[in-house]
Amino acid sequence: MKPTRGPRSIVAEFASNLWELLQGPSEPPRLGPPGSSKSGSKARSARKPRRSRGSIPPAAPTPPARGRGSRQQNRYDELVKSMKAEFGLRVVRWRSSTSGCAWQVFYKDGSVARLIESPYPRGPMSCAVFLHEVGHHAIGFKTYRPRCREEYHAWRWSFEKMLELDFNLTEAVRRRRDEALHYAVAKAARRGLKRLPVELVPFVEPRSRDLEPLPALLEPPHNPVLAAAMKAERESSGSGGGSTEDGLGIVVESSGPAVGLERGG
Repeated sequence: MKPTRGPRSIVAEFASNLWELLQGPSEPPRLGPPGSSKSGSKARSARKPRRSRGSIPPAAPTPPARGRGSRQQNRYDELVKSMKAEFGLRVVRWRSSTSGCAWQVFYKDGSVARLIESPYPRGPMSCAVFLHEVGHHAIGFKTYRPRCREEYHAWRWSFEKMLELDFNLTEAVRRRRDEALHYAVAKAARRGLKRLPVELVPFVEPRSRDLEPLPALLEPPHNPVLAAAMKAERESSGSGGGSTEDGLGIVVESSGPAVGLERGG
C-alpha cells in the first residue's frame, strides 16, 4: 500500500512541473540550416552594419569594358583617372542614365570628401555629364550664386575641358546643356528668383528643336590654354578680333552683373 501524499507535497510537485513548462528546454532552438551552430542572436549580430550618416561611401568600381577597347575609350579611361587624381574625387556610383550629382562631406578633423555620381564616359554625352559633375568641384561650391548660375559655370567648365582635350562636343550635347539650364532657370523662378544673372539670359525661353542649339561657349574661355588656341585659330582664319562669334561658336554677351526677371502668373 502506497503512502498517501499530503496536500503540501502535491502542491510542491505541481509547482515544479509548472516551472519546467514555463522555463522551456535547456538549450534554445537553433536557427538556420542543419549543422549550423549560430543562434538567432549571433545571426542577427552578423548582419552588415548600417553606414552612419555622414560617413564616406565606398568608391564604385570601374565598370567592365564593353567589347574590345578602342583608342577613344582609352582616352575616356585616362580622363576619369586624371580627374579623380587632380580633384581628389570619389565616384560613389556609376549611373546607367545620363544624369549625375556632386556633393561634399565635411568632418570635424577638417577633412573633406569630394563625391560624385555620373555615367561612365563612353561617348560625348556621358563624357560631358561626367565633366559637369567634376566641374562643380573644380569651380567650387557656392562660388557662384544663385544655384542656376553655378549650374551654368559647371557646364561651361565641362565644355571648356572637352574642347581643351579635343573630345567631340556634339550638337546633342549642346542641346542637353540648353535644356538643363532652361530647367534650372525655370526652377529658380518658381522659387522666387528676383534677378537673373546675365549669363543665363539666353536660357530663359526654351529653345525650339527646329533651331540649332546655342554655341558651346557663350563667353571667352577662362582656360588660358584654350583661349590662346582659339585666338590663334581666329588669326589664322583671318576673322580678326572684332567678331562676336568665332569658329568654335563663342558669343560674347553684354557685360553686367544681373538683369531683372519678370515672373508671370
